[in-house]
Amino acid sequence: MATRRKSASEGPGMSNRQIMQVFETYQKARVAFVQSVADMASRPQNVEALQSAGVLALLRPLLLDSVPTVQHTAALALGRLANTNEELARSVVQSDILPQLVFSLADKNRHYKKAASFVLRTVAKHDPELAMAVVDSGALDALVACLEEFDPGVKEAACWALGYIARHTGELAQAVIDAGAVPMIILCIQEPEISLKRIAASALSDLCKHSPELAQTVVHSGAIAYLAQLIDSDDAKLKRQVFSALGHIAKHTVELAELVVEAEVFPSVLTYLKDTDEYVQKNVATLIREICKHTPELAQLVVNNGGVAALVDYSIETRGNARMPGVMALGYISAFSERLAMAVITQHAIMPLAEALKEEQQDYVRAAAAWALGQVGRHTPEHAKHVAEANVFPSLVQLSADENQSQDLRNKATKALKHVLQKCVHLPALEALIPIASPEILQHVVAQFAKVLPNDPKARKLFVTTGGLKKVQEIKADPTSQLAEYITIINNSFPPEIVKYYSPGYSETLLNRIEGYEPPVDALA
Repeated sequence: MATRRKSASEGPGMSNRQIMQVFETYQKARVAFVQSVADMASRPQNVEALQSAGVLALLRPLLLDSVPTVQHTAALALGRLANTNEELARSVVQSDILPQLVFSLADKNRHYKKAASFVLRTVAKHDPELAMAVVDSGALDALVACLEEFDPGVKEAACWALGYIARHTGELAQAVIDAGAVPMIILCIQEPEISLKRIAASALSDLCKHSPELAQTVVHSGAIAYLAQLIDSDDAKLKRQVFSALGHIAKHTVELAELVVEAEVFPSVLTYLKDTDEYVQKNVATLIREICKHTPELAQLVVNNGGVAALVDYSIETRGNARMPGVMALGYISAFSERLAMAVITQHAIMPLAEALKEEQQDYVRAAAAWALGQVGRHTPEHAKHVAEANVFPSLVQLSADENQSQDLRNKATKALKHVLQKCVHLPALEALIPIASPEILQHVVAQFAKVLPNDPKARKLFVTTGGLKKVQEIKADPTSQLAEYITIINNSFPPEIVKYYSPGYSETLLNRIEGYEPPVDALA
């Protein structure tokens, strides 16, 4: 009996150990599972297999696990899956995981908050619809609250998520602002951690890019001063975001551009057009473009600070999409007045613009170059002559007529030609266009001859000796057209026998007269 009692009392004790061992084994298995899934989810080639295995349904309950490591690792795995694949991001939304994450953001540890913010960011990044789903889940208030956390990693993750939400549309950016995010983001940009500064500057850029009203809200919170203090940072990634944010502020209105200028970013900003980081260079060129496009005074400020020379160097050294803001900035400066356009010419800007027109592969860059050349040359005959001497007219004619080019490029090439031709009196350049110009362009070319030749004897003589008059006689114009009128004006500038001599078929007429010619009797004697 004693022996039986002893074994009965020992029984429950052994059973407890066994039970605890089962739970411990289960916990280890959960930890191992979420860590393995998180590791596999970091490789895009594994995502499809994980999705097929129903990974979302298995991860969802683990977000509420009693073990913190399991919770935040499950969230990390979800974030990596959603980051890789838009379809999976939609599945996260459809599985009602977002409200669960948002609810847990308030009272979980810093690791979970970083992982949950990561999930919200990766879902929001794909498109406005998914970003709106994140907003509708109540995430904004929770993310803004995370910006008040002590841990910089939590602030960074939350700030990043808010920026990704705001970047899609003005409506989403307004929702982020309405949640009180801007003052907190500006506090983040003042923190010592460089990575947090980068993300905060990026978020400000995303917030103010959509509209003047949104940009004004950001500016009212003192953003410009804090951004301007960071332009001399040694960190290239931070400078990229700072210049991007300043550019997005400056682009909207004259007032906002002037506020950026008042932060004394010139002339030091120009040195970064030669930065070793190509994205810093491009964002600086974009900032300059957004400032100088507004008014002649702002364009003059850029010129006075040596901006044209810096932009010319930048446009020579860059290619492709990076060249675009430099080309456009030179065009904007030239557009305002003949004095500003001449400042662009004297800094040898026509050469890189002509090179971009002739050599770039992207249609939109060539279209920008055509537009800029039109702005440079449209003011006076002297401006037009500088453009003509760069031999861009044949390229513009060819592009305007080439059906294989984009309609935008063809339109801009045509407009640029018309602008410059209307001021051009450099006859050799005009003469070269007669055989190749379309009827629409040819009318503008011949119109310039009709303006110059009646009043310039030297030009008339040169026009004959270079074959220009002959080319004009070969033009087939509708007798009732404006082109025919211009040809008549040109012909009336010369003696009738000269015009007749260079008319098509006149040599055959002379030959025919020879055949029927009867020499005088005296000549036969």
